[in-house]
Amino acid sequence: MGLLSKKDSKLILDPLADNNPITIQVLGICSALAITAQLKPSIVMAISVVFVLGVGNVVISLMRNIIPSKIRIIVQLIVVATLVIIVDQVLKAFAYELSKELSVFIGLIITNCIIMGRFEAFALGNGPWRSFLDGIGNAAGYGIILIIVGFFRELLGSGTLFGFKVLGDPVEKSGLYAIGYENNGFMVLPPMALIVVGIIIWVQRSKNKALIEEN
Repeated sequence: MGLLSKKDSKLILDPLADNNPITIQVLGICSALAITAQLKPSIVMAISVVFVLGVGNVVISLMRNIIPSKIRIIVQLIVVATLVIIVDQVLKAFAYELSKELSVFIGLIITNCIIMGRFEAFALGNGPWRSFLDGIGNAAGYGIILIIVGFFRELLGSGTLFGFKVLGDPVEKSGLYAIGYENNGFMVLPPMALIVVGIIIWVQRSKNKALIEEN
């Protein structure tokens, strides 16, 4: 028997597509709009949420039988705030410029409804291993949307990926710019993130009509 049963595998695979927290549950939209103008911050935010939700789910699961019901939300906030502080300090120590670029949005992971939702809906009622898988799956589902949005916004809005020019040089008119291509400045504005997410939702649901009926 493999490490993951079929039931456990679904905890990771379902949030990547059929039950994605952004495109299906429409959660965590704020960061998808705010930090996806470039690919690098999108990836860092995705990794940060994977860490916070994966570890947080395990901690809440381990404490689930000793947390008084009346203060469970406070305990959950303390856990997620502690993990976010760790992420913030690591970024400031090893990637200071990126930390400044992400600014308050790392701190706002604390209020990300995906994280609090998984604590409440899953970690409080399941063991540490399954809670870990659920956390990783939902965070990865969230992260993959951020990365897709960040990829297209930076590529089409700036002609770069990770800051490197991939479509040519707009000043020297090389690459695609030599045939008249122009960067779409609208792509780097926050409203375009919402439009890109909307397109992803439309594509996903058009491929799976059952999702439309269920949601």
